[in-house]
Amino acid sequence: MGSASKAFNNMLFAAVLTASMVAVVVSGFQFEVGENMGWRKPTGKEPETYNEWAARNRFHIGDSVHFKYRKDSVLVVSSADYLTCNKSNPISKFDDGNTVFQFDHSGFFYFISGQPGNCESGERLIIRVMHPSEVEAPELAPSPSAGGNSGWNSDNWGPPGVISSSIKLSVVSYFMTVVAALCVMVCLFV
Repeated sequence: MGSASKAFNNMLFAAVLTASMVAVVVSGFQFEVGENMGWRKPTGKEPETYNEWAARNRFHIGDSVHFKYRKDSVLVVSSADYLTCNKSNPISKFDDGNTVFQFDHSGFFYFISGQPGNCESGERLIIRVMHPSEVEAPELAPSPSAGGNSGWNSDNWGPPGVISSSIKLSVVSYFMTVVAALCVMVCLFV
């Protein structure tokens, strides 16, 4: 009986551990708005605008965006209020300096700064959250160039200097799967 009980406990532990690892992987990816600079009024010297940053990422239901800021705020607004930088009727307002906003449905989300003049200066962001039925089509391989170097980095799966959110999420998912598998094997055979 002792051996069967120990085997059952090991199986139960392995199942709980695996379920918790899967929950971490499925929960979504957190994007850093503004990356190292955070959420702030643009100076004009940034390498890209907030919307250019959003356009190079793919957002899914369950993903979240993290806004880091000082002496500012984040307003979730309608598309009309986004276009006119209208701060008087926000859907949601955040001013804690460290806001995480999770996407609970597909569609467009509109964010603007609540500080006077900041939205008009470019501190605003549109994020499109993909519908679950949307599947990214595989990209065609680049044609070989005459010099034999097309500029693509085969180690990076994309254009030079770009690591997409899909690649980051894939790497994390594979890593978590391997960790979960190792834990299950240790529990079952030790």
